[in-house]
Amino acid sequence: MHHAIPDASTSASRAEGSGRVSGRPAGPGCGDDQDMARARQVVARSLARYGRRPEHLLQHLIALQQQFSHVPTAGIDALTAALDVTHAQCEAAVAFYAFLHRSPRGHYDILLSDNITDRMLGNQRLMQLLCDRLGVDLGVPRVDGRVSVEFTSCTGMGDQAPALLVNGFAVTRLDDDRIRQIAALVETRVPLAHWPKEFFAVSNNVHQPGLLLRDLECRDAGLVALFARGPEAVLNELERSGLRGRGGAGFTTALKWRFCRETGDPQKVVVCNADEGEPGTFKDRVLLSAYADLVIEGMTLCAGVVGAREGFLYLRGEYRYLVEHLEAVLQRRRELGLLGAGIGAGIGAGNSFDFDIQIHLGAGAYICGEESALIESLEGKRGVTRKRPPYPVTAGYRERPTVVNNVETFLAAARIAEHGGYWFRSEGTDQSAGTKILSVSGDCARPGVYEVPFGTSVREVLAACGAEAVQAVQVSGAAGTTLAADGFDRVLAFEDLPTAGSFMVLGEGRDLLEMVRNFAAFFAHESCGFCTPCRVGGVLLRDLVEKVATGQASAHDLEELRHIGKVMRRASHCGLGHTAPNHVLQTLDRFPQIYRQRLKHTDYTPAFDLDAALAEARRLTGRDDRAAHLSADETEVLG
Repeated sequence: MHHAIPDASTSASRAEGSGRVSGRPAGPGCGDDQDMARARQVVARSLARYGRRPEHLLQHLIALQQQFSHVPTAGIDALTAALDVTHAQCEAAVAFYAFLHRSPRGHYDILLSDNITDRMLGNQRLMQLLCDRLGVDLGVPRVDGRVSVEFTSCTGMGDQAPALLVNGFAVTRLDDDRIRQIAALVETRVPLAHWPKEFFAVSNNVHQPGLLLRDLECRDAGLVALFARGPEAVLNELERSGLRGRGGAGFTTALKWRFCRETGDPQKVVVCNADEGEPGTFKDRVLLSAYADLVIEGMTLCAGVVGAREGFLYLRGEYRYLVEHLEAVLQRRRELGLLGAGIGAGIGAGNSFDFDIQIHLGAGAYICGEESALIESLEGKRGVTRKRPPYPVTAGYRERPTVVNNVETFLAAARIAEHGGYWFRSEGTDQSAGTKILSVSGDCARPGVYEVPFGTSVREVLAACGAEAVQAVQVSGAAGTTLAADGFDRVLAFEDLPTAGSFMVLGEGRDLLEMVRNFAAFFAHESCGFCTPCRVGGVLLRDLVEKVATGQASAHDLEELRHIGKVMRRASHCGLGHTAPNHVLQTLDRFPQIYRQRLKHTDYTPAFDLDAALAEARRLTGRDDRAAHLSADETEVLG
């Protein structure tokens, strides 16, 4: 059990003083001299921690957001004076990231997780209860500046949902009683540090450990092997293992490391992608909680193989509560000589190297899980995907050769260096070696983390987690694959069902169109806006799905859904746009009844009601006679 209790000083100041004057919300300008001085102090502390490189702009903006509940103009002024950045760059970053705001939020800024599994557990009703108790409107800070309440995307707590974030810290296992307690704590201004500790308890819920997770101990045997046998030998073991990236794309890990190693640039970088934003995924959260040493050992091992001196752990903003834990692990490893200057000297190696890791916090942007968008964010910019080539292994962070791997991949690499490639190949299939760690949630008896060999069927996972009377399974998150019962014998493997780890179970009583609506809204919100097919197509899909859900659609609209989805797949700039329509296209094929049973017209007549659209005009003119209505023939001709 990991207890995520906010630091007392940070939480108290955040809850009691968030850029407010005399109980009134401060404007974006943070108007008086006192607030301007406070903003400069926050920036000065952030500069002392992160330095003055423009690449750290996002971290400075997050520091301002955490202190003031928004990014005040005085803070932006201080940043532009200290860094080589413009006001426009600061404004663009604030506008891009969901957790940054130019207008004040509440002293207590509460965000309820809104993935489909949260909805299945009643988050909508709990949100209404919270708003009623606090007397606040959704998305609008209360007039006294005390509190703001809103929905957010999946917070990575699907195994202990419903969940929320309050001032960035996770509160799990919500029910009516806990919501009432939260409302009372807010009304009485209790600092987060004094909230009940059980509110912040986050369980790991590892129900089925396998090849990688059976052994919790970190012996740093992978690093010992690196110094005893050399980088080439370790790389050969990785090649022998067949390890492929665990983030979903499945690129061969050894090949990526070798490409980076063979570049001539000595300023190489290692990046751990811990931006676990795919709805329904939470296994990386568990790995960083219970196996952080192994993950960091894997990063260090990579640095020793490719010749990198600088590393970043890009941690999604929803996991802010893990920062203190991870910083402690990093510092302990520095003290043990396993990180920082002269790694290997304590092991008795004669070929030590320098490598250190910095935690870079995200700020609520799903697209930053894509490696090139993540690199843009690391550089302090908006997380917009890059055109490739060049690929990160040759021109990544600051145009330097960069290895970006998933949390699970680095953990697996550390174990492989210790036990060897054949050990890893002892499980899995020919094309998919080893195991896959799953985040199982939804309608099952035992939600949590399951490590299964590649080649395991969906049906076997359902049996393991205690799922019965299952209507559908969503594999690999909103961007993945929607399976009906006739697909449950398919297997988890790169050659059949590749997955980043999310495994959401929907029972027979669930309305699958609610899942489609949830995912469609998610993708419309999370598009980075770079390309038209994704930016516009996502909104069109969302609106057409809503049209179906409200009973206003025709068969023509279903064909439009297919057409728009196919255009997005073919023409979008990056993987987000390519996969965003998956849930629509697959449910149209596998669950057509969820659409057809709601159609207003079963033929191909466009279902826009022209006569109904004139209702407002009739009301304004005071007319409702026959001549003020369109006849059926007129509606057909105009339609």
